[in-house]
Amino acid sequence: MVVAKGRRLDRFETAGAVEDEVLDLFLGSTGNLRAPLLRAGKTTLVGFDEDAWSEELL
Repeated sequence: MVVAKGRRLDRFETAGAVEDEVLDLFLGSTGNLRAPLLRAGKTTLVGFDEDAWSEELL
């Protein structure tokens, strides 16, 4: 799981349930899911970071 929030990029290894603190990173300032959100195989990309998306998708 890769979460981009501003200039910060967090990577999490998850096996099964996702902890609440990680789920909080999915939400933007309005309380809605951060956009974009993409599931690519076993990887979930949340928010946009060009380098992270290129690395995970290519």
